[in-house]
Amino acid sequence: MSNRSNLMSPPPQPVATATLSNAQPVSFEDTSISFSSQSDFKLRKTYWLFALMNKGWLVKLGTFFIKLALNLQLPIKGLIKNTIFEQFCGGETIRDCEKTIQYLHNAHVGTILDYSVEGEENEKCFDSTVLEILRTIERASESQDIPFSVFKVTGVAETELLEAVQRGDELSEADQAAFARVRERVQTLCQRAHDKNVRIFIDAEESWIQDTIDCLAYEMMDRFNHERCVVYNTYQMYRWEMYDQLTKATEQARLKGYFLGAKLVRGAYLEKERIRSHEDEYQDPIQATKEDTDRDFNRAIDFCLTNRDVVSICLGTHNEYSCQYTIGQMKRMGIEPNDPHIYFAQLLGMSDNISYNLANAGYNVAKYVPYGPVEAVMPYLFRRAEENKSIAGQSSREFNLVKSELERRKGCKK
Repeated sequence: MSNRSNLMSPPPQPVATATLSNAQPVSFEDTSISFSSQSDFKLRKTYWLFALMNKGWLVKLGTFFIKLALNLQLPIKGLIKNTIFEQFCGGETIRDCEKTIQYLHNAHVGTILDYSVEGEENEKCFDSTVLEILRTIERASESQDIPFSVFKVTGVAETELLEAVQRGDELSEADQAAFARVRERVQTLCQRAHDKNVRIFIDAEESWIQDTIDCLAYEMMDRFNHERCVVYNTYQMYRWEMYDQLTKATEQARLKGYFLGAKLVRGAYLEKERIRSHEDEYQDPIQATKEDTDRDFNRAIDFCLTNRDVVSICLGTHNEYSCQYTIGQMKRMGIEPNDPHIYFAQLLGMSDNISYNLANAGYNVAKYVPYGPVEAVMPYLFRRAEENKSIAGQSSREFNLVKSELERRKGCKK
């Protein structure tokens, strides 16, 4: 593991708005671009949704009652579908997502179809998930509007099995056979992505299974990334050893002669990670402070841009500063805004001010578009509500941007 004392000091702060030689200035305050595709009616719905989500106590209460109603099988699916589901999901099927795909295309924003069904842990469900992800790869191969496919290894494998492999437990014959099937499923997805010329993300998960996921990801890269970057692993920079892991992975890619795909994120399991490390009395894998995470995220940006001859990156972030920092570094290094090896990505329904303004200035941008049956994607939706509540100022930021656009439109009509 890395020593925090050896970490470099933070890079210099960029200016608030960066300008590239080959692109327009990018301002994340321009709501006329951020919400240009939304009707007044849709914008007002978004306004009221974020107004409610801006109240932490209401999010907590609403989540409780929605879970209760679903458990009691009360008829609330319509309400969910027309509010939080509509904001953060593309639909229940790939076909349902076509309207969103076109909507994003009109703004020069790509789509990442994300089959977000969770909590299923049996062989039949794993095989069914593989088939669905294969459909997303097939759909991506048909259009440049879908630049990536994505999957979670826990969608095709039992969490307990992944954890046992990471601990180095002696596996029974049945478990060995089960893990062989996991590897086969992952390879099937990556093979299809390679054959269809589609890039595919392997999402990050909890630290107690991430080493197993990493091993599978690098195995797939060594198999499929020699000609071009097909498979991407995900690096959660809120883990204090992650920057070193990224640099070592790049060294390995150079040594073995394949391209490294790196999706950079801050991280999504902070509370779970801290609780478990405390209860099981092992070293907390999470950075000591938010500032440490931000520093390493930007260091990772610098490293990947410097090593872009072998590394392709996607910045999965809602952090405006990191996006502006990347813009500034791209300008300094003379990198074209539309360089095919550099993407930005945000979640559907969030940070449209980042996505649409970047796309308008010529950068490669995609939105994660989750889909699946309403009941099955509720865990994802609960996390979005919690994320907006817990990220400092996120709901307020979203709410104020929508409010500003409504006021701007009102002024234009006078």
